[in-house]
Amino acid sequence: MENTNVSTSTNSKKLILLVEDDPFLSNILMMKLQKEGLNVIHAIDGDDALTKLNEGDYEMVLLDLILPKKNGFEVLETMRQDVRFENTPVIIVSNLGQDSDMAKARSLGVIDYIVKERLSIDDLINKVKAEIPPEPSV
Repeated sequence: MENTNVSTSTNSKKLILLVEDDPFLSNILMMKLQKEGLNVIHAIDGDDALTKLNEGDYEMVLLDLILPKKNGFEVLETMRQDVRFENTPVIIVSNLGQDSDMAKARSLGVIDYIVKERLSIDDLINKVKAEIPPEPSV
C-alpha cells in the first residue's frame, strides 16, 4: 500500500510535533516556531509523542532522543513502521553526539541530526522553514 502522505489539514498553519522533555528548550523552540507561523504541539515523553502523532497531521517532528518512558529511537522506529508516518520528516535534536547514534538515526531516515551543545536556535528554525515553507499570505 502506497502512502503519499499528503496533508489534508484545513488549518492554514503548518503543524509541527516537538518532542522535548526540557521545559526551557521546549518553550524557546515553541515561541520561535510559532513566531514563524507554525502551529506547535508539544510532547514531553515518548509515549506522549506516539499518542499525539496519532491525533494530528504533522508536517514535521523535532525529536529528542533521551526521553522518559520511550526514548527517541523507539519513537522513530515506531513511526517508520507505520505507513502514516514512514515519510514524515524528522529532525533529531539531542545531547547524544556519538557517530553510532547519528548513523542509527540516519538509517531511520532523519533529515538532520543536531547535537544540543552545538545548537543554534536560529539555524534550527531555518532548517524547519527550508523543509516546510510558510503558507503564502493572502
